[in-house]
This record gives sequence, C-alpha cells and structure tokens, in this order.
Amino acid sequence: MTDIEIIKNKFNARNQWALVIGDLMLDRYLIGNVSRISPEAPVPVVRLKESFDRIGGSGNVAANLSLLGIKTVLAGQIGNDIDGKKLIEILKKNHIGVDGIIKDKNPTTTKTRIIGEHQQMMRIDQEATADLIDSKALIKKITTLLNKKPAIVILSDYAKGVLSERLCQHVIKLARSKKIPVLVDPKGIHYEKYKNATAITPNKKEAIEACHIHVTKNTNFLTPLLKLKKSLNLQFIAMTKGEDGIDLIQGDTIKNLPAVNQQQVFDVSGAGDTVIATLAACMIAKMPIETSLNIANIAAGIVIGKLGTIPITHADLVKTLNAQHSGQEKKIHSLESLIEQVGVWKKQKKKIVFTNGCFDILHAGHVTYLEKAKKLGDVLILALNSDSSVTKLKGKSRPVIHQEDRARVLAALSSVDGIVVFSEATPLHLIKKIQPDVLVKGSDYKKNQVVGHQELKKWNGKVELVSIVPGRSTSAIIKKIS
Repeated sequence: MTDIEIIKNKFNARNQWALVIGDLMLDRYLIGNVSRISPEAPVPVVRLKESFDRIGGSGNVAANLSLLGIKTVLAGQIGNDIDGKKLIEILKKNHIGVDGIIKDKNPTTTKTRIIGEHQQMMRIDQEATADLIDSKALIKKITTLLNKKPAIVILSDYAKGVLSERLCQHVIKLARSKKIPVLVDPKGIHYEKYKNATAITPNKKEAIEACHIHVTKNTNFLTPLLKLKKSLNLQFIAMTKGEDGIDLIQGDTIKNLPAVNQQQVFDVSGAGDTVIATLAACMIAKMPIETSLNIANIAAGIVIGKLGTIPITHADLVKTLNAQHSGQEKKIHSLESLIEQVGVWKKQKKKIVFTNGCFDILHAGHVTYLEKAKKLGDVLILALNSDSSVTKLKGKSRPVIHQEDRARVLAALSSVDGIVVFSEATPLHLIKKIQPDVLVKGSDYKKNQVVGHQELKKWNGKVELVSIVPGRSTSAIIKKIS
C-alpha cells in the first residue's frame, strides 16, 4: 500500500489510539474592523464583528490527531471555571477523550487575541504557571491510561508547569517499558526531563537555545544537535525551520526536508502542533520517519495558510497530497488500483508486459533490462519485492533502499507504466490476477524456470527472456562501496 493510500485509509488506525499530555489552553479570538483612533488614548478602536473559541496548547495537538482520524485522549489540567467548562465542551465536540484531565484551583489558561483588519493587534493572557498542580492526581490518571497501551504518546510542552521533570520521566519510563514511542514538543532550555524519549521536535529557535549555539553565517548545527541527541538518548530529532522545512537528525547525519510552498502565509501559530501530530499519525501507521516528516511538512504548509490555531483535517491533507501526486507517482499502485488500471488497458487493447524483481540500487543494467522489456508490448508492469521479501532473498543487510524510495525512482523511468509492491515469495498471485500477455525475465533464467510460465498458457501468454548487461549488479556495487 502506498503512502497516500495509507493516509486515505486514515492511517489504518482502527484499533490504535494516541495519548497527548501537556498544557491545555483555550484560544479566544475577537475580530473586528478598525476605522479610527480612540480619543482616550493613541490606540485603535476595534469594532467587534465576531468572536469564537478554539482548542489551544496541547489540545491543538489532540485536535490535529483527531481530525486526521486517530482516536485521541488528552491528559492535563484546567481550572474549575467557565473557560475550563467551555474547553471541555469543545474537546468533546471534536471527539477527543478527556479522561486524563484534572481540575485545579489555577484558572484555565486562556489566550485572547484581538484582530483588526486581519492583523493581530493584541493578545491578552490569563494564566498561572501550574506550580500548584496536584501532579500526584495527574500522574495517577496518566498511569491508568498508559496501562491501556496507546500506540504513541506525545508530550506537548507549553512551559505552563504541567510537564514537570517528575511527570515526564514517569511517563517516558513507563511508556518505554511497554514499548510505546514518546514524541516531545519541547520548551525552555532544560531538556534533561525529556531524556530517553523517542524524539523531540524543537523549532530552530528552541534548538539554538537548548544547545547554546552562537549563530553565525556558517553555523554548524550538526555537532551540537548530535551531542544533544546522544545526551538525551533519543532516536532522532526533527528541528522545524518554518519556510526552510525540517531538519532530520538521525544516526550521525542531518538531512533537510524542504517545506512545501504556500501561496500565502496567514498565521504560523499551531504549525508545530500539526507537525508533531502528523508525524505521530504516520508513525502509528509504521511509515518511515523521513516519509512521515515529509508528510508533516505538507500538513504544516496547509495550516499556516489559515487564521489561528486551525488543525489539519484528513480531507485537506488527502486533497493536497492528491494535487501533488504527479503522473510519475500515479504509476505506483495497490493491487486493487492496479487491477482497475489493467482493466482499462485491456479495453484499450494494450499488450501488457509483466516483470518482477528487487531493483535495489538502480543501475544501468536495470534500466537497459526494463527498456528491452517495454519494447515487447505497449505497457510494462513491474512487481517490486517488498523490503521483507528482499531481506529473505538477499540477507539481513538488504535492501539498501527502502521499498517506497525504490518504487518512486522506478516510477520516473519512461519504460515503466505501473508498479506494485508484493511481499509473497513469488509474484504468482499477481500474475494470475493481471494475466499479462508477456512475462519477462533475464536471460540467466530458462523459460521453464520462470514463475508463472505454466499459468500463461491458459490465456495464450508467453515468456520472453531479455539479455542482461554483464558486470552490472547491485551486489557488485555494494562490494565496491565496501
């Protein structure tokens, strides 16, 4: 199943759920027109047109997850006040579980933004750092939820006091014992409390402060970030950089994943919440980290084009991914969509050619082979061995290239018209379903050794052997690199 099909299927998360822990807030917006200056003081007068409340803080992370199709439960603190009651109402309306929320004598953190003529003019904050939170009661609720085994845990830190070192380390230790990944959106400079989490997602400013980096034109971010990753025992760091995308620090390398351009950047608030929520949803679906962050980049690009802390929706993400799904990428199919496409080709009287293989580290031999195969018909279908099947065939060190990346590179070849990934020992099931006119293998085979040669007789298909380029192989390339 391709990435976009996984997302269309709501990340296959029917029996999976996420736990979000952190600082809860209510975001209030007062919007109006400005036409004069107050006679009382040199300030603009905003004539109120509308007002509305939205989920803020860690609640916005939960809202993103919920709207992506992931069942989500929140844990945190609110006040026993009107704003707290309003926040609970909105959370429930958005199908977010509130079983982990406690009420405290501190007021509910509420941020009121006054906006005139599409410009934020002032923000009024009602808050109290949560020093007086009954962390014992909150930890008890969180422990109960962790024992129910969420698929992932997110610590969303807005520096309001909920995520103390005691609470963070309790959560991380218990989650690790249950093999539950923990993602952290950090705040402040004291990152020791996040030690042993799976990953952190600081923005560039936060990373600079945490690593005590002196920024110059040629600042080296890799060394301090690698040091931070090692000291905290993290699997990876994803540093968000706004219009410059996301830097992935994994292993001993740093890789920039470019941002997706938007026509208009209207409001960047909440973009970090969208990134970590989308990353979590993709991780629940067992998608590779780099792929997950590329999708998170796309999701962030959508929300910054809207006013306020607007969470990403499943429909918006699928719509954008479809729009970006180029002709090349459309060559990559699930079995179901490929069968539909084969039906179209057959109605068009196209001669269908089928081949299969690992195609790990694409080289000239592969390209030549596929070009020759395509010449035997009108369309060429390539059945690509999945990562697990390559490992069974080639050993634990293979494949070198992930199946999604192999498929994407092969899709760029003009000789290839359709790609489907399979995990079975042989492509016999695919051959029976597709019923190609021509079945192609390399000249190092004999026709009676080709899987499916007997079945082809049933629909008058034939086997063709294509000469291979001598001295060209993935194994030889790997040996040379070694």
